[in-house]
Amino acid sequence: MILTNDPTRLGLTAAMIAGYGLVCLLPWLRARRARAATQAARAAAGDSPWLVAYASQTGNAELLARQTSETLRVAGIANQLCAFDELDAATLQAAERVLFLASTYGEGDPPDAAARFAQRLMARSDLQLGRMHYAVLALGDSAYGSFCGFGRALDAWLAERGAQALFPRIEVDRSAAPAIAAWRQQLSHLAGTSDAPDWDAPDFAEWRLAERRQLNPGSAGAPIYHLELEPMPGQPLPAWQSGDLVQVAAPADPDRPREYSIASIPPDGRVHLLVRLHRHGDGSHGLASGWLTQQAEAGAMVRLRLREHRRFRLEANAARPLILIGNGSGIAGLRGHLKARAAAGQSRNWLLFGERDPAHDAFYHDELDAWQHEGMLPRLDLAWSRGPLGKEYVQDLLLRHAATVRAWVDEGAAIYVCGSLEGMAAGVDRALREILTETVVVQMASSGRYRRDVY
Repeated sequence: MILTNDPTRLGLTAAMIAGYGLVCLLPWLRARRARAATQAARAAAGDSPWLVAYASQTGNAELLARQTSETLRVAGIANQLCAFDELDAATLQAAERVLFLASTYGEGDPPDAAARFAQRLMARSDLQLGRMHYAVLALGDSAYGSFCGFGRALDAWLAERGAQALFPRIEVDRSAAPAIAAWRQQLSHLAGTSDAPDWDAPDFAEWRLAERRQLNPGSAGAPIYHLELEPMPGQPLPAWQSGDLVQVAAPADPDRPREYSIASIPPDGRVHLLVRLHRHGDGSHGLASGWLTQQAEAGAMVRLRLREHRRFRLEANAARPLILIGNGSGIAGLRGHLKARAAAGQSRNWLLFGERDPAHDAFYHDELDAWQHEGMLPRLDLAWSRGPLGKEYVQDLLLRHAATVRAWVDEGAAIYVCGSLEGMAAGVDRALREILTETVVVQMASSGRYRRDVY
């Protein structure tokens, strides 16, 4: 480097630096002026706020809706974030721009939080929505026959009512990144900005498989295992609440993570999972369940991340009596809630649980007995589909104890259901509607007193 005190050269150098800085700054200034002009034009035209509406069961659609809303806000576009069940006919008819983010539950059904929307509004053929411009992000799982069924039905209904699509429906298979990126690209185009906030999901962290044991040796059913995982040495234990989930990335399929209910609470010091070994028709194992239960050695590294499951947390129901209903591996999510309730001294708990055979499939029976002895679980009813007294399911228990169910609900109880979608969850839902009436069940679902984590 040559140093000089020549005023001419110094002045020339300063001018060159200033000019280069201006060249770099001009594109940013132009983009800022264009965005300001767009926002001023929208304000002058009296544009109404956009609506960002979500129908979410496990929280994916709600998270994406919040990120969508934030992207619009950064672009200077006023918007209102809301759940589907907060929408009514007048709001839809007055809305000019609506972004719908809709999950599909089970075989084409709407999430619980969108049930009233589907029943009250999508059943109406007289609702005219010609003023609306809309877009649909449909979330689903291609493992089910009616992939994105609710999102597709919503899109078709909106078009039939005269609403105009801003761009074609985008479908997301199990949170696939390319589809979400396409949604972001369309948003940036609509908003006239590329300054979108970061949408990246939290990174997977490395955990250690500290313990694994089979809970049903000798069972005629598929093997089910209790797993305990802890952070790698030097890593802190993250916080979570009962009802939350973990996503596990198996080495053979790291891009479609599997979700499991957490069966523990942070004071346990470990994440507990209950994993049933899945066998395909050809005898091969599920990629995630086979690896977690058969292939991974004790001490093996497991890549996972925790995910909030707001629709299944206790939250506003923390001080209410709880009716907990489940079957099979669904005991995991219910066990998390029972642990949280016991730690908080909330003793008004009723568990109804079903499995195959009491001789082999009585999961966590020692814990349940201890909670009963301590007064933390004053009521426990078990159903066995292959038991010595004949075939019985949890929905049969509900119908048998219908008067008690009504009494608990009248006292303010909340109902949590965790386990298989086919058979158990559908049967429980029918039983509850018979016991409590359709109106009461719909009201409880809308207010958050009836919550399900079924799969």
